[in-house]
Amino acid sequence: MTLSTRIPPIYQEHADLLRALGHPARIAILAILGDGEQCVCHMEAMLGLRQSRISQHLMVLRQAGLVEDRRDGWNVFYRLTRPEIAHLTEALGSITGRRFPKLAHSHTAGDCPCPKCAEASRSAPTARNPRHENS
Repeated sequence: MTLSTRIPPIYQEHADLLRALGHPARIAILAILGDGEQCVCHMEAMLGLRQSRISQHLMVLRQAGLVEDRRDGWNVFYRLTRPEIAHLTEALGSITGRRFPKLAHSHTAGDCPCPKCAEASRSAPTARNPRHENS
């Protein structure tokens, strides 16, 4: 019996999971989704990456079973498949002794067409949408 046949399959599953986490953008996406469901436009604004790049990373995370999506019209929202996944980023912070910084949106509600931002702009009486100022 060789060493590889004596290693239980769970170790391969864990190695596959760690491989899916093997990019800083994917870890950042998991940290963002740890705060709840988000649309791709929010991840673009938070990470400064193009939508196509984020979609590639989301595909890897989806294939690993870490995230799932929900469509609402033109918008796609992503969330963690299980709340325990948020503990992965917390554990990484504990291991390194460095906490992940909170990422903020770099766009205003008026700049984003997603329902989440539209709701925020409707509920905030001081929010202004420059596109509609002259109407």
